[in-house]
Amino acid sequence: MREIRRLLEDAGHGARIHDKDLSWGARASAYLPEIRTALVRGQTPVLIELGDDLPADIPRAPLVIVDHHGERARAGSPCALRQIFDLIGGEAVAGWTRWRELVAANDVGHIRALRELGASDEEIRSVRDADRAAQGISPQVEAGSRAALRQAERIGPLLVIRTDQPTSSAIVDFLDPVYGGPGVDDVLVVMPDKLAFFGRGAAIDALADMDGCWFGGDLPTRGFWGIAEVSDARRSEVLRRLVTVLGDVADDD
Repeated sequence: MREIRRLLEDAGHGARIHDKDLSWGARASAYLPEIRTALVRGQTPVLIELGDDLPADIPRAPLVIVDHHGERARAGSPCALRQIFDLIGGEAVAGWTRWRELVAANDVGHIRALRELGASDEEIRSVRDADRAAQGISPQVEAGSRAALRQAERIGPLLVIRTDQPTSSAIVDFLDPVYGGPGVDDVLVVMPDKLAFFGRGAAIDALADMDGCWFGGDLPTRGFWGIAEVSDARRSEVLRRLVTVLGDVADDD
């Protein structure tokens, strides 16, 4: 999102940005006054990664939706940064730099996609370090994440990591060899108020029907999935589904 702002500012569109610095899971209703004003003026509101909870009197046809999560998270689908670049003129305007190519790859496929793009270890760490910084992940959270990794538990084909930290981002980063980790295909991170899975698309498909979940990535091959405010029963159900489907995938392999 910060790179989208920089792209728009570089292209001379900074005055059109409305940014309330919301966190993951932001909803369009947070910008309802701005959306109403734009529509009255005959302008086109562009909603970037905002869930649609707008009232029924807001017409959807004039809105441009920019996102690449949920059903939009399919292989070959551009991330939000690339969608915005294309909206403002694409290759006809300057601004699609190597850095933005790396940011776009990271947004869709994390470190794996960066490697496929030919990123060096230094580039990978630069992008991931900037990503964690943009999320506000502190050195203390990173230290706690490394401590949780040392207590990781393998349940069948799944690596389960339990942490008292509020985010899984540092944990998944530090599992990668570029940060000295072992490299793991399928990981479930259990946090105090949410669950997050990173791994094969078949497992994400098995979880995608759960109410209130989110998912994305380079599907159907690989991606991420999460859900908040989970009960003990929900945690057990998620674990059961993952172990079952990943076991089936391993048998097919």
